[in-house]
Amino acid sequence: MDARASSSSASSILFLAAIVAAYFYSSEAAVSKGSFEDNFSIMWSEDHFTTSKDGQIWYLSLDKDTGCGFQTKQRYRFGWFSMKLKLVAGDSAGVVTAYYMCSENGAGPERDELDFEFLGNRTGEPYLIQTNVYKNGTGGREMRHMLWFDPTEDYHTYSILWNNHQIVFFVDRVPVRVFKNNGEPNNFFPNEKPMYLFSSIWNADDWATRGGLEKTNWKLAPFVSSYKDFSVDGCQWEDPYPACVSTTTKNWWDQYDAWHLSDDQKKDYAWVQRNLVIYDYCQDSERYPTTPEECSLSPWD
Repeated sequence: MDARASSSSASSILFLAAIVAAYFYSSEAAVSKGSFEDNFSIMWSEDHFTTSKDGQIWYLSLDKDTGCGFQTKQRYRFGWFSMKLKLVAGDSAGVVTAYYMCSENGAGPERDELDFEFLGNRTGEPYLIQTNVYKNGTGGREMRHMLWFDPTEDYHTYSILWNNHQIVFFVDRVPVRVFKNNGEPNNFFPNEKPMYLFSSIWNADDWATRGGLEKTNWKLAPFVSSYKDFSVDGCQWEDPYPACVSTTTKNWWDQYDAWHLSDDQKKDYAWVQRNLVIYDYCQDSERYPTTPEECSLSPWD
């Protein structure tokens, strides 16, 4: 694709994203927001966490000693979860910024998990975004995408829509990945366990950049990722279970329109599939000689 076509496509996708933002999920006015302290707790390395003077921007840093991470105080089962991130600029090879949902505080063997992972780069090379889905401790469902912007220059919004019918990963309201349920008991769609939302920055130079060939340059540390505008409109978990997880009348994220992509979202999603997908486990026949069951489910339905 030449530069003019790329520019035209980028303009088109941003225009469509603006349309989506204007009308899709219009009830997001009901979203709950608050300060960092209202929503999150530090998981580790509190001395690597800082905020802006007004407390509205949060910074996680990584050096050779350690990274840092935070998690929501509450668990949720289904909803809309969104955060604005600005990633580490310059030479960030080996550095991973993770933004994800997980049913456990640690990487337990039975966890459910929905992942955004931002894989650092050598200066001048594009950032890659990796998504993954775990159910009962089994993942291996990676997809990797390029982005149509530099995620280090400004804040961009990364969101997850999760209901019993689909999981959709959004970047600036553009759907980049759709993971469908088949409506039957299965071993691939996480829909039973409530999840916390987490974010962290950590060193993964054994695999994150060119398969581990590019190592972290610690002379450039600390590496800092920043966050703002967390919002959640979801079903807060209450033991033994909350009543709202099964309703399709009170919550927009569990109504019919949220079970499928809209027509405009399908246009955006098609553009992403044509231009930005780097890796899709469903197409990896060497790794999966038998195609995983979920890969037969259409994201268009």
